[in-house]
Amino acid sequence: MKSVKPWAIIFWLIIWQLASLAVGYDILLVSPIRVFLRLCELVPTADFWTSIAFSTTRICSGFLLGTLVGGVLAVLSARFKHICELITPLMLTIKTIPVASFIILALIWFSSKNLSVLISFLMVLPVMYTNTFKGINCITVESREFAKVFELPISRKMRYLYIPQIFPFFTAGCEIALGLCWKSGIAAEVIGMPNGSVGEKLQQAKVYLATPDLLSWTLVIIIVSTVFEKVFLLLLKKIQIKLEKM
Repeated sequence: MKSVKPWAIIFWLIIWQLASLAVGYDILLVSPIRVFLRLCELVPTADFWTSIAFSTTRICSGFLLGTLVGGVLAVLSARFKHICELITPLMLTIKTIPVASFIILALIWFSSKNLSVLISFLMVLPVMYTNTFKGINCITVESREFAKVFELPISRKMRYLYIPQIFPFFTAGCEIALGLCWKSGIAAEVIGMPNGSVGEKLQQAKVYLATPDLLSWTLVIIIVSTVFEKVFLLLLKKIQIKLEKM
């Protein structure tokens, strides 16, 4: 995805400001200036940072766990036909069931405190499994036979065979999964309302019709999720470069 240009952001902020002036009611559409001022009031408070830490820790944990499990299951499915046949219906089921259904079912069985971990994990799992599995299957039989005949060491197989084929699919899966895990994780918190979460703040803003708070926390979610995505993909790129030099 191309980087966002500053002029494009300014353009849409102007449109937002004009739309707010046209509506004339902050409760319906608050101006970006009002949102910025409210955000400046929230930032110095300890509650603001503890809420961000609470949600970020759990959503990121769900993402990393889903990435790890999805990758391992993909490798096993590519290696063993029966495991692939066993896991495929499970992944299809997870992908088709609505997020709201998962959240409600999870609330019946578990506490809301770590609900966002579970939901983020479930949303990330099928994406990472599918993408990694496709990457592995793109490695041709001829390439594998070549590596086997010439008895290439694992380091060379990783550098010339596996990494170039799998990493593009894995990275694309991460880009998709990162957005999904934040959306689903925050949605889980809004419904479950665990104490001290960003989702709880959004729910409270909705109940009290505090539109500036609602949009301020929404902006915070966008910023935090974008920063995490950029940092994670950068680290992933560095890992790829390091593995290719093995």
